[in-house]
Amino acid sequence: MNGTWRATLAEFIATLLFVFLGAGTVVVTGGLMKEGLTAARLVAIALAHGLAIALLVAATARISGGHINPAVTFGALITGKINLGKAIAYAVAQLVGGVVGALLLKGVIPAGAQGNLGAHGLGAGVSAGGGLLAEIVLTFALVFVIFATAVDPKGLGHIAPAAIGLTVLVDHLFGVPVTGASMNPARSFGPALVAGAWDTHWIFWIGPLIGGGLAALVYEFLFLRREA
Repeated sequence: MNGTWRATLAEFIATLLFVFLGAGTVVVTGGLMKEGLTAARLVAIALAHGLAIALLVAATARISGGHINPAVTFGALITGKINLGKAIAYAVAQLVGGVVGALLLKGVIPAGAQGNLGAHGLGAGVSAGGGLLAEIVLTFALVFVIFATAVDPKGLGHIAPAAIGLTVLVDHLFGVPVTGASMNPARSFGPALVAGAWDTHWIFWIGPLIGGGLAALVYEFLFLRREA
């Protein structure tokens, strides 16, 4: 198995686990524990996503770069960090991993407690435009931190998994009541496909891709290339 296939498999496994653990916490704290969006549940969801991504990035960074997110892969592609073929392979692996993770979650959780399997959606009273802007900003923050720590050769690479995980955690504390805090089309796509929850799903593609792409370009041209 060559390096590209190993990296692609790592992206599949990591995204599968991220969706299973992240969306699973949404389902367990909601459907099984029958809680609304209390402060305690919000913190639990944020911690689950943040800690899961930190651990999975640490596990896969040396194999695939630890993208685990099509928005991150898109940012790497448009700044020349990976080629088109690898970017497509990563994105397909991430999306399939997200679907398999959601299917496994559906197989574990009793039918009456599954809800929408943690699929993302707009909060009460949040407009489509507001949700789109939130996803752009949240994903910008995430990808900017990724470039500053994991991509920049002068960055603090040894703390990259922790920094990325903390960014996901903080983004969730703000974003869950607004959009569910996607920042990741694969995390949104898996539960949406398995649960058939497509309402405003386009936001969770366009927002992260715009935010991730902008962050990658800003860091690349304002920081990386100016210091080269």
